[in-house]
Amino acid sequence: MAVAHGETRPDAHEIVVLHGGLSEATMQYQRWLVVVLLSLITPHMHAQMGGPVGGAGLSVGNVHVRVVYANERKAGANLLVRLMQGSSSTPVQTTFTNEQGQADFRGVSLAMYHVSVSGDGIETTDSELFEVDARKATQSEYVTVRQIQGANTNPEGSGLVSASELKVPAKARKEFDKANEKISSQEWSKAMESLNKAIAIYPEYASAYNNLGVVYAHMNDAPHEQEALEKALSLNEHFAPARQNLAKIYLRQKAYSQAETLLDKGLTTDPTNGVYLMLMADVQYMQGHYDAAIATTQKVHALPNAHPATAHYIAAKAYEQENRPKEAMAEFQTFLKEEPTGPRADHVRGDLAKMQASAPVTSANAQ
Repeated sequence: MAVAHGETRPDAHEIVVLHGGLSEATMQYQRWLVVVLLSLITPHMHAQMGGPVGGAGLSVGNVHVRVVYANERKAGANLLVRLMQGSSSTPVQTTFTNEQGQADFRGVSLAMYHVSVSGDGIETTDSELFEVDARKATQSEYVTVRQIQGANTNPEGSGLVSASELKVPAKARKEFDKANEKISSQEWSKAMESLNKAIAIYPEYASAYNNLGVVYAHMNDAPHEQEALEKALSLNEHFAPARQNLAKIYLRQKAYSQAETLLDKGLTTDPTNGVYLMLMADVQYMQGHYDAAIATTQKVHALPNAHPATAHYIAAKAYEQENRPKEAMAEFQTFLKEEPTGPRADHVRGDLAKMQASAPVTSANAQ
């Protein structure tokens, strides 16, 4: 089904598809399907951390996450932990594990959540849904992660890290931790200062370069953002956060072949990485490879852990392009079951209503 001029997307911008090709308006469409999608899964530490809570009548709570391997060994530091409400992929807060493989989220509103853990040397893993409620101040969650085959291990048993990360001097790590605190409070200039100090102490600090790229992104300095991420990946080619962030840049630039090559390489070593698969599906859709995009979203759906509802949106739009309205509407409806509220859900309801008006007998009403 062709996309007509004037059709809106979840950010109310237009995409026009003519004869299987993509117009210049694709960049506007990417503000939702790429930029917003990627903001859901990016390792940016963009959330404010609340203070401790306690006492009766709690309206917020804390979440304490412990990341371990199958043998109960502590996972160690610098793994990205994202807290997401319900089954959505929108981060409420993000942070990194400490040396004990632990992470804390404070000031969390009472609701259902899950956490996702990713990082160098491990498969991206999502927890089961859990509830933050008024009965206790802190909710503790364990997440068991798996090592990527061939990844370097820390002989001291503190976690899986690259060989270069094992050599990080204490002074450099201290500056890195300071930068993370400043990133969390969105003090970008101070975060950059600490990251540059860390890099000056230890020039092979891939994690510091990745976070420097994050800071440049928030400061709207795209050239330096890309330079920092490319440096991070050159220091550690298996560093998932840098690969994901760099793929985002290529998508923004419409450099689809570069993004595809980057993601292909990541999927070779981590084929169940949901972030890589989501980005790949988006790349395939943007190139007009709709069958491939559908197949990739099906891989996302088959993952044993929670997957972002956005996968169903990509699948729906790919089916729509192939003039398969029944399958497209089914994907829209599944999206709404997984993400029933919010501006994105409202937009999907609009898309679904248009399709139902054209073929009302092929679909049930949206939830």
